[in-house]
Amino acid sequence: MTLTSGQRAQAARLLREAEHHVAPIEPLSVLLPGLDTADAYAVQQENIARRLADGATVVGHKVGLTAVAMQELLGVDEPDFGHLLDDMVHPDGAPVLAAHYCRPRIEPEICFRLARPLHGPEVTVEDVLDATEAVAPALEIVDSRIRDWRITLVDTVADNASSAGLVCGPWTPLGEAPDLAAVTAELLIDDRSVAVGTGKEVLGHPAAAVAWLANTLAAFGTSLEPGQLVLPGTMTGAPFVAAGSQVEARFSGLGSVSVTFV
Repeated sequence: MTLTSGQRAQAARLLREAEHHVAPIEPLSVLLPGLDTADAYAVQQENIARRLADGATVVGHKVGLTAVAMQELLGVDEPDFGHLLDDMVHPDGAPVLAAHYCRPRIEPEICFRLARPLHGPEVTVEDVLDATEAVAPALEIVDSRIRDWRITLVDTVADNASSAGLVCGPWTPLGEAPDLAAVTAELLIDDRSVAVGTGKEVLGHPAAAVAWLANTLAAFGTSLEPGQLVLPGTMTGAPFVAAGSQVEARFSGLGSVSVTFV
C-alpha cells in the first residue's frame, strides 16, 4: 500500500457519499494519485464492512474484467473481484429503480450457487464444478460511482468492482446443465437484440473465473462458502440502461431472466 490510512478512509468516504447521493465523483486515481491495487481493495473492504455493520450480509462475490477487451482497455492482464450483498439482489422480472444508480449498465452472466466450500490457492475448474450445486441465468447491474465511467483498475476495484445489483432466473442443477462454455446468451433491451456471447468469453470457461476468485481470495484470508453465489463475468458487452429500459437475457439450455428499470 502506498496511501496512508487517512487517505484510504477518505477514498472510502468519497465513494460512500457518491453512492448515497447518486452523485459520481472524479476518478480516485486522479484525486489520490498514489492509489495502488492493495489500497483499492482495502477501500473496498472498508465500505463493505460498513454496510455489514449497517445490517447487510454477504451472499457471494462477482468477478470482473474477465473479457480480453476490458483487460486491454484498462491495461491489466487479470480480473478483479467485488462483493455481492443481500440488499443488491432483486427478484427475476421485478422493477428496479433506475434513479438508485449513477449510470448503470447491464451484463448477462451465468450465476453459480455453491454446495461446498472452495478454499484457495490451488482450486481448479474441476474443483469448482464439483462444488457447484446449481447455475442460473443472471443479469448483473453494474454502476460506477466514478463520473462518466472514467475508470482505471484501482478506481473500479475500490468501487466494489463496479457492482451494484443482481437478478437471477431459474436455477438448474449442474448435473442437468449444458456445457457452460458452450452456453449462448442473447441480450435484449426493449425487445431488441443488442448482444450475443458465449460462456467461452469468460476466461475460456465460467468456472475458470470462479477458480481464479477462490485462489485470489485466499490471499485475503477468505474462501467461498456453501450457499454463496458467484457471478463469473459477462458473456457480452455491457450496454447502458435507463428508466424505461426493459431487459431480458436468454441463455441456451438455462432459460431467461429479466428486469425492468423504472
